Amino acid sequence: MSSDPRAVLTRPAPAPDVTVAYGPHPDQIADLRRPTGTGPAQRLVIVVHGGFWRAEYDRRHTAPLATALAGLGYPTAQVEYRRTGPPDGGWPGTLADILTGVSELPRLTAEAFPGAVAAGPPILIGHSAGGQLALYAAATRPATVGGVLALAPVANLAEAYRLDLDTGAVAALLGGGPTEVPDRYAACDPRSLPPQNSRTVVMHGALDQQVPVAMSREFVAAGRAAGGNIHLLELPDCEHFGLIDPESAAWPEVVLALRSLTNA
Repeated sequence: MSSDPRAVLTRPAPAPDVTVAYGPHPDQIADLRRPTGTGPAQRLVIVVHGGFWRAEYDRRHTAPLATALAGLGYPTAQVEYRRTGPPDGGWPGTLADILTGVSELPRLTAEAFPGAVAAGPPILIGHSAGGQLALYAAATRPATVGGVLALAPVANLAEAYRLDLDTGAVAALLGGGPTEVPDRYAACDPRSLPPQNSRTVVMHGALDQQVPVAMSREFVAAGRAAGGNIHLLELPDCEHFGLIDPESAAWPEVVLALRSLTNA
């Protein structure tokens, strides 16, 4: 394993089995991986990649994770979406794409892999900014989500704006700060949305330098106080990227958390 935690972002992985479109835009696509093994069919796992919603980061950096999940017997879809930079990314396209993808991908995957996808709404795995998008989808369209594994999520957009995470990433997504576009924050900031009804596990490394672990601590505490079905797993020796790296020491914990959601 490389000593650089970011190595997973460019590590080669096998090509997906199928790439499907869930909309007409070139970024409204998803890479599908067929589950291996002879076990019972599992529910679809949709992987929502991070990268602070920016166009220079795409779904390919989660290919090692998706390949590993398929190897564990999970049908897997890596959803792509419009991101900030191009004029059609950010508000509202990025958010709309996630809702559409989560709604359409169970059907598209079942058509691509007949008999390999169990009935029921998908499990979402979202990393970093993808964690925000997964939490947003679960809070706003709960019937379409069977559970969420949020890995180091940007769970408080107003706080992320105040901290200036990734030098203006939230302002680029929403078009301004909380006082400038408060309706947009109210619509998609996980901290402002109703508590999670879908079973949700938030996992965060205490050594994270990209998204502070305090954000997840506060988010989960507030969600539990409001009656949400949400739990925090804090990993004391993990940074930001180990959570999506099947070669990391954190990976067995990620697998256990996913199994807790799929077996619930």
